[in-house]
Amino acid sequence: MPLAMNREVFITCAVTGVGDTASMSRHVPRSPKEIAAAAVEAAKAGAAVAHVHVRDPETGAPSRRNDLYKEVTDRVRQADTDIVLNITAGMGGDLIFGSVERPFPLAPTTDLVGASERFSHIVECAPEICTLDCGTMNFNLGDYVMTNTPSTLRAMAKMMTDFGVRPEIEVFDTGHLWFAKQLVEEGLIEDPVLVQLCMGVPWGAPNDLNTFMAMVSSVPPDWTFSAFAIGRDAMAYPAAAVLAGGNVRVGLEDNLYVAKGQFATNGQLVEKAVNVVENMGARIIGPEEVRRKLKLTKR
Repeated sequence: MPLAMNREVFITCAVTGVGDTASMSRHVPRSPKEIAAAAVEAAKAGAAVAHVHVRDPETGAPSRRNDLYKEVTDRVRQADTDIVLNITAGMGGDLIFGSVERPFPLAPTTDLVGASERFSHIVECAPEICTLDCGTMNFNLGDYVMTNTPSTLRAMAKMMTDFGVRPEIEVFDTGHLWFAKQLVEEGLIEDPVLVQLCMGVPWGAPNDLNTFMAMVSSVPPDWTFSAFAIGRDAMAYPAAAVLAGGNVRVGLEDNLYVAKGQFATNGQLVEKAVNVVENMGARIIGPEEVRRKLKLTKR
């Protein structure tokens, strides 16, 4: 495959996620105020896009509460620093079986709701981008299955397109990318197509370079893609993504450390990614250029 390095790169910062990380690092934001501040911090450090989940402000547990998303959205939009908002629509697909021998009844932590409910906070907040997790997979450990059926994905993709929000197609394995192409072929997702390659998440695509390049090679040339890996390899992926022709994602959703044993802030992770990208000879582009590139409607 010929080298096709990206020379005009945007950075997405995934500022908090839903993993059990808020108890591990004091830098992981919990409250809407903290999450919005983290998005602004990332923007000032060079990120063009903030990817947003919300958490229960008291416990740090993942949440789908519309009021929390709305508060984050309002705070970011009232700030004096511009950034493109990318809000998750991946919550509400958590299927957790009871046990190996007795899968039913489902565990009380199951959070499985319909497509419209999963999309309701997007309608209320009207971000420029929202995510579409493009497949079902065994997710991490135990009896948890991330559930996104073809019918649900078709319904949610149509909701996004009809509403005028740009889907960021999250692909965790090659089959997810295959189905993403099907959604585009059916007209449920319109150009320009935006995809995020999610590497190293158990048990999706491993983050080795052979698998990564197999994923990259399957991305149509007229699509825009970003890529990230989680954990210890997260800060190597900005270089890999740019060299492969893509854009960059970093943030505390994916990785807690800026160096071995040193907890990071979102701003520090973005700053490090900026240095990597610029030292490779590429240019960081900001939110207005991203809006033009992806034909986004600023709310």
